Amino acid sequence: SSGINAEYGGSCSLTQKSISNSFFLNQQHNFNTPTNQPSKQNTFGIHPLIQAYRIVQQTNYPISNILFVSIHFVFSMAEFPVQLNTTRKSKVSYFFNNEVGNYYYGAYHPMKPHRLTLTHNLILNYELWKKMEVYRPRPCTAEQLLNYHSEDYIDFLERVTPETVNHFGDVYKRFNVGDDCPVFDGLWEYCSLYTAGSIEGALKLNHQQCDIAINWAGGLHHARRDEASGFCYINDIVLAILELLKYHARVLYIDIDIHHGDGVQDAFYTTDRVMTVSFHKYGDNFFPATGDVTEMGEQKGKYYSVNVPLRDGIDDRSYHSIFKPVIQSVIDFYRPEAIVLQCGADSLRLDRLGCFNLSFKGHSECVRFVKSFGLPLLVLGGGGYTIRNVARCWTLETSVLLDTEVANDLPFNDYLEYFGPDFQLNPEITTPPRYDNLNSRQYLEQMRVQVMENLRQLQHAPGVQMHAVPPDAFLMDEESDDIENNRNPDIRVSQQDRDRNITKDNEYYDDDYVKDKDNFQLDNIKKKPWIKTKKKKKKK
Repeated sequence: SSGINAEYGGSCSLTQKSISNSFFLNQQHNFNTPTNQPSKQNTFGIHPLIQAYRIVQQTNYPISNILFVSIHFVFSMAEFPVQLNTTRKSKVSYFFNNEVGNYYYGAYHPMKPHRLTLTHNLILNYELWKKMEVYRPRPCTAEQLLNYHSEDYIDFLERVTPETVNHFGDVYKRFNVGDDCPVFDGLWEYCSLYTAGSIEGALKLNHQQCDIAINWAGGLHHARRDEASGFCYINDIVLAILELLKYHARVLYIDIDIHHGDGVQDAFYTTDRVMTVSFHKYGDNFFPATGDVTEMGEQKGKYYSVNVPLRDGIDDRSYHSIFKPVIQSVIDFYRPEAIVLQCGADSLRLDRLGCFNLSFKGHSECVRFVKSFGLPLLVLGGGGYTIRNVARCWTLETSVLLDTEVANDLPFNDYLEYFGPDFQLNPEITTPPRYDNLNSRQYLEQMRVQVMENLRQLQHAPGVQMHAVPPDAFLMDEESDDIENNRNPDIRVSQQDRDRNITKDNEYYDDDYVKDKDNFQLDNIKKKPWIKTKKKKKKK
């Protein structure tokens, strides 16, 4: 019983069917402590079933006299929600490359990578970076992307430019490159940068160097193995999950983007090692026109694809009423060892392409709920086309992942004019919603029951046979430095390469001895107060 309690949690209750002997029920026993001892909080994790049995033993009546006292102990896994200890502070790693926000899809294209620069600037000025480890990911190579994508497709992305796209003839149409997925300057570099953060985040989780990894540049979930789709070229989510599967038997993917995560679902549609769960708009030919509740997986992966199709105008209360029970049941049934959470911000209210009515707090509450399970967590970006709201949302969710409260008034930053006229992180929206909530209580309950029935078809949490662990996607730092030094000089120099050539004249310390940046001259300081020196003893 103690083993079951440690793994599943659980509860039991004592009820009376006959009052032939009511002594037991009349005793005001505290089930957390033995009889005749003062009431204390149970800090040893003793299962309630064992506590009840000990109380029965300590009474003067034999157990046979305490008739018809039934102990209801339900062994169904759904009755034992995962309750992990979340009191320990999570170690968070944050991945961002300054160049990823400089790329440009086109004048009238809704996808704006500049939103990543706004998000990063807010995170810096809220000083959230001080509470996490900040990394600049190294760009991916073609060999690393071939772990999922086809060789022809990767070769095309690596060589195509706006000037040479016409030279490929009809080949670019085969890769679905065109209006939604245009060829722009630096396309290959952009793909390699946003994908690198997701893969390196998975590596950090694999080696237990962090509990939560964040890459807001990632989460492009529509890309297929051999074609672009929905503004997405490389599916960084699939590549990151493949990396996590080297060390974790089961990985759970959760998608709260308004669009169905079709690219990730297709990649793992026939396997039971990855369960995909997507909450999205479905119907009215809404892109990508997939994600019905009947799409459950095939072959070995049957029932391991969970889709929750939603209608226009869903608000916070309706969304949480189905999100939380479904995710809780998935965790209980599937028992994942790691979670990948795609936080597309196009499900927010007033998004350019969205039709949901989620608030910033409602969206971030989903992140808070997933974080509460205490499992290794990779958090990614995704859609979101009103860039000021995307920056607000992902900054707020960064603070949620750090368990840090931030002020509602925005700090001064380089892009403050974007957030007018309220200049707040979570502004109060007084305008009526553009879409009425078409998700009735009956419809949501019907979806929840259908998802639960599908989950009950799972026999158990699938395992995996022992095998040799494949090598990591990225080399160790020493080996990667050698590769960086031998780069082709004809390739443009990245910000990371330029930083290698900077000679630092001094160091800044974030402690009581921080000097003013403008007046801090290392050469003019005779004594360094941060260096402790032994005091000489005076001679008597």
